[in-house]
Amino acid sequence: MPPLTRSLRERIRELEDDLTAPERRIGAYHDMPFAIFRYDPEEEFEVRAEVRALAKRLERHGRQVRVLSLGQLMYEALEEVLGPAGMEELFRAEAEHGVDRAIDTVHRILTEIRPLSEMVCQQLLALDPQNAVLFLTHAGDLFPVFRTSALLESLIGRVRVPLVLFYPGKLEGAVGLRFMGVCEAEHSYRPRIY
Repeated sequence: MPPLTRSLRERIRELEDDLTAPERRIGAYHDMPFAIFRYDPEEEFEVRAEVRALAKRLERHGRQVRVLSLGQLMYEALEEVLGPAGMEELFRAEAEHGVDRAIDTVHRILTEIRPLSEMVCQQLLALDPQNAVLFLTHAGDLFPVFRTSALLESLIGRVRVPLVLFYPGKLEGAVGLRFMGVCEAEHSYRPRIY
């Protein structure tokens, strides 16, 4: 008989309890104040509503909450680097040459030209590490061009604000995560998984 899984709301409540505790115990390592809230990709809209409600409850507890859409950051980076005409050219190239070339172009932009990790760090500058929390949402928008494991790895040692990545994927074993439920399971995540 498979083990009983905790509901989405039970896990949100556990995350909330940990974020409102005086020591905000979400991260297991001092240089990684991260946690991952894993949910099934088909729960995306329910999770978005839960995130908004959780942010309001945390603010009532005196926490400063910043909700940051990874999808929006990706589109901002693409617009900044390619401009509107370049975006249209990217779509044309995808139609003519296949999706792999477009994926490579977007991945290169997000890792080398306008790194996603730098954009996240810029958002953290105005936040008080003692009182704030950052929620990274819309991670599914990065699929299939960018893996969230690479983002979290690049943030190690650079982030002091507690950060929660809302991760659409499947859990495999105790710590294996399959991004969007399709990618091969990544077992190198060290943050706590809710």
